[in-house]
Amino acid sequence: MTDEPTASVPVLARQLEAILFVVDEPQSLVSLATAVAAPVAAVRQAIETLVADYDGEAGGPRRGFELREVGGGWRIYVRDDYDDLVAAFIGGQTPSRLSQAALETLAVIAYKQPVTRGQVASIRAVNVDSVVRTLVARGLITEVGQDPETGAILYGTTDALLGHLGLNSLEELPHISPLLDDGSDGFDEELVR
Repeated sequence: MTDEPTASVPVLARQLEAILFVVDEPQSLVSLATAVAAPVAAVRQAIETLVADYDGEAGGPRRGFELREVGGGWRIYVRDDYDDLVAAFIGGQTPSRLSQAALETLAVIAYKQPVTRGQVASIRAVNVDSVVRTLVARGLITEVGQDPETGAILYGTTDALLGHLGLNSLEELPHISPLLDDGSDGFDEELVR
């Protein structure tokens, strides 16, 4: 199989499509152009090609997803027509236990919200991209806005999480400070005083 351009979707558009399928935050034209090492104008044209393709304007079917410009960037979303169907599907999935990484990420978001994915990653000192996607898919966290300085998506917990925890509000979360080590272990007694 070759990677030659087809009449309807050129190689650049397919490269962008591959990237857009895995991102969970809108990507600017500049960041996409950098990722594929192509001029911004060419990326803009390829994005327009994908939008038309997904909308069925290129002679193919109208897809169940669409490419939207949101917050100065591009991202693939479920088409509004299928929101209820997808929500019912996700809600009907057999719940499984959350991993330790998901629980830690959820705790950081619950206590620090609203918080960006990058801030959570900084606190946990690991990449949290897939964990955040999982928590969003399970309806435990949601996008609550954009950071005014960076444009990054801010995340917060949902009412579904409160229901799972048996809480009425976030104020009922236990105070975290008594659970944290004060850092005095390992120091000489004379230095602690």
